[in-house]
Amino acid sequence: MEHPQEGQDVKKETAIRSANSENCMVCARALTYLTHAEEMKCDYCQRSSRGYMRCTEGHYVCEDCHNKDALRIIKEVSFTNRWKDPLETAELMMSIPSLPMLGCQHAWIVGGALMSALKNTCPDVIDNRDIAEVFNRIAEQAKGGYCGLTGLCGITVAVGACVSLLSKSVCGTDKEQRITMNAVAKIARIISELTGPSCCKAYARASIESSIGIFQEDFGINLHISNSMSKCLYVEYHPHGCRGQKCPYFEKPKETP
Repeated sequence: MEHPQEGQDVKKETAIRSANSENCMVCARALTYLTHAEEMKCDYCQRSSRGYMRCTEGHYVCEDCHNKDALRIIKEVSFTNRWKDPLETAELMMSIPSLPMLGCQHAWIVGGALMSALKNTCPDVIDNRDIAEVFNRIAEQAKGGYCGLTGLCGITVAVGACVSLLSKSVCGTDKEQRITMNAVAKIARIISELTGPSCCKAYARASIESSIGIFQEDFGINLHISNSMSKCLYVEYHPHGCRGQKCPYFEKPKETP
């Protein structure tokens, strides 16, 4: 997979095309978040399931249908790219046209970007089978809207899955499980400090940057990461209002002379 020469232009164009992706996939109206799950029928696959999100017109799209297109591309990028910079890979993934501003697809982005960077840096340690395993673990615990319902962001699960694979942690292990849980606790704290309102893109960037230190400290793995801090191109599309200058990735508009 070749790196697009006009990366920033591609992302800006994608951000414009994605302006409505945060709304209902059926009618483009605003989404409503429920405090208690309700049984609803998906307007796409017609299967019934309990959910916490529907639009103001009553449309409901299940987790599988909501994530399908973006996750397919995220997986493809994770399995095929040759970049060693996970943040660069994540920024490309965040420019996917069908990716919402918010959503647990960002957990897959973090897991895929970190694991593909590990594979490209340490091919004797990580391979595509390991990337697929991380995706399987993310799918078990990262569910849309649960960050507000339980306090657990799916991105913490993604980082934990990556660390547990490296540490070979399973239930009942000693230091391996402690290393994994410490990593998750660290990422959860970092995310909580960026909340108000929540922003999955800020969470993804900060978690990847922090994971670099975790990999180095706990496993002696040095991943390459760009020296330039990511600047968000999606500010105007945040459905709950961007945090603006409180966010480290917010780029203040240039003053006109």
